[in-house]
Amino acid sequence: MLIVMCITLLQVQAQRIVYSNTSIDLDGELNESIWETLIPEKDFKNYIPNNGSLAPNTTVVKMFHNGEKLYISAVYTDVNPTVQIGSLKRDHIGVSGAESDSFAIIIDTYKQQQSGFFFIVNMGGALIDALVARNRDGFRVNTSWNTIWNAKTSTKGNQKIYEIEIPLKALGYKVDSPEWGVMFHTRNIKLNEWTTNTAIDRNYQLFDLRFAKTFQVENLSENKTSRFAVTPAVTMNYAKDVTNNTDDTTLKPSVDVQFNVSSSLKLDATINPDFSQIDVDQQVTNLSRFSVFFPERRNFFLENSDLFTGLGVRGVNPFYSRRIGANSEISFGLKLSGNISKKTRLGVLNVATKSEDNSPSQNYGALVIQQQLSNAFTATGFLINRQETDGFSFLNDYNRVAGVNINYQSKNNKWTGLANIAGSATNNISGDNKFYNLGIWYNNINASGHLGVRKIGTNYITDVGFTPRLYNFDALTGTTIREGYTQASSRISLTKFYKNSTTFDRHRYFNMSNQSYWDDLGTITQATTVLNNDLVFKNQSSVYGGLRYEYVQLKYAFDPLNNGNPILPNLYQYLDFGMGYDSADNKQFQYGGDISYGSYYNGHKNRIRINTQYRLTPLARLQIRYERNGIDLNELGKATFHLARFTGEIFFSNRLNWTTYIQYNTQFDNFNINSRLQWEYKPLSYIYLVISDNYNQDITRKNWGIAFKMNYRFDF
Repeated sequence: MLIVMCITLLQVQAQRIVYSNTSIDLDGELNESIWETLIPEKDFKNYIPNNGSLAPNTTVVKMFHNGEKLYISAVYTDVNPTVQIGSLKRDHIGVSGAESDSFAIIIDTYKQQQSGFFFIVNMGGALIDALVARNRDGFRVNTSWNTIWNAKTSTKGNQKIYEIEIPLKALGYKVDSPEWGVMFHTRNIKLNEWTTNTAIDRNYQLFDLRFAKTFQVENLSENKTSRFAVTPAVTMNYAKDVTNNTDDTTLKPSVDVQFNVSSSLKLDATINPDFSQIDVDQQVTNLSRFSVFFPERRNFFLENSDLFTGLGVRGVNPFYSRRIGANSEISFGLKLSGNISKKTRLGVLNVATKSEDNSPSQNYGALVIQQQLSNAFTATGFLINRQETDGFSFLNDYNRVAGVNINYQSKNNKWTGLANIAGSATNNISGDNKFYNLGIWYNNINASGHLGVRKIGTNYITDVGFTPRLYNFDALTGTTIREGYTQASSRISLTKFYKNSTTFDRHRYFNMSNQSYWDDLGTITQATTVLNNDLVFKNQSSVYGGLRYEYVQLKYAFDPLNNGNPILPNLYQYLDFGMGYDSADNKQFQYGGDISYGSYYNGHKNRIRINTQYRLTPLARLQIRYERNGIDLNELGKATFHLARFTGEIFFSNRLNWTTYIQYNTQFDNFNINSRLQWEYKPLSYIYLVISDNYNQDITRKNWGIAFKMNYRFDF
């Protein structure tokens, strides 16, 4: 009995983040005596391969804090001393993280399973910091968020050693909530192995906060140190318009401020911001009738961004921050976000834009309150406002959206539900302005599924949102018609995992989905049915294929060839087939691609996609992606669209890199070169030199420019 009590006591002690009035010399050596006194977190489980079994390569993690900083050590015992690194670039989660020997920490400081902080360091010292946020039935990661933290690594024989320092001020938390959800991941890219400190079934994402282990934080107190961070910047920009033979040189100062109102509530401010250093969007070939979603990359909008971006569903979201500043520059922005109590989160945002050309000045506001009602239910209420301004006066040109969302998650993590109701108000427009949604998801190790229905009124207008299907462009008249619709969606997926096989990892042998749409008269306008499957081998290479059937009652003329001969309204039914292969991602040379062929409206379409990558580890990474779409619409004409993207990265160190993107897109008559030299000369203080050069598809220069930006972060 005494032995059982001692074992139980040790288990309780092992799940604590202890307090010690101690600092360490961050060098990756673990020489300090404090490390010897801490109870380790160990017995990691396999995520890939052999999901759920005890990992043969051990990881031992220890943690403590001193009231100002959280310290974490991890020792991974490898099968050999070789280190493999895919990239040294900061925040490149797919390569610096997933394609490198690395270690990751995920922290849910409120243990609400809504959002958390994600930190990764690879054996080359490249840092990745990100936010994890709930996204319908799962979670998503945004790496555009940044904070100051540090890590050092070393090797000792077969041991990979990580030593990590995270300031507590980087983590929003409540003093009266000393229970944190914590997850650790170890990545061995050579073996294509992922191990975790908590068992996570393969049908869930590695960063699913529902699987975080509870840790008690000792002596957690309000963090009083360094509550201000001020980052002034200056940008010098030269732009040359070759087509019109004009040029322009500007000097633009800006400043960002962050104030920790409390350890759980942050105030962000930006004045005259410049985002010239942001990576260019990856271009796509769009053969649909609707707009394409691009992610937000601007840091100001990212802290607690899930509060604002998770207010709707995919394709119907009342808040899409990329609308802000799309037509004119931002003059200033304020955002207050975080937890105001253990179970209550608040988000308040206000941004003003300048008047430019035909775009009047606007004020954008958002208020979001999220309340955890129980362990299973969370409610979110919101109000979004866009209003034209004249100086400090508000004009009678506005759009407002208000609504309530209810999220449900079962105790066993298998069931997830989402209900939405919202309405909009726009000057001079009334009626039919509601949005309703109800969705439910089921997920276990071998089967998953989804059922959902939503209705969008014709006048559910979201000027600061993303509702592309509400707007239908008629290629005959050149007008856009706003039209409401009802959508039903369903999916069922069956997967078999081969735990004891030396060849196969998993086989998704049945995956069927359907998306159907009806107009307000009850006429079905489109139904898309997809049937596919994939087979993943033990080395994580994969082969896949599937069928897609489209039923389209086209109501408005559509010109995918952009040649003035649109497809006319009529009933169209078409079918295509595709298959592809992706090689293992732990090789120096990676490759993959797919092909598809089938009918398309009144003609045919074929597509070829190729993706290759070569790593000169860890000095450089070269990637080429190519997509070719051939469309033949018989008497309406035919066209071939080429989309190519070259990415070249050179790493001088984990603080200094040079990245070049070259994109060629014949659908949008664009050939673009963007080259950026980035030096992080001090944590989160950067110097950027960016060159952008734009041509048409015939390689005739349209414009080019060069920008130099420097910022410096002060912590007070």
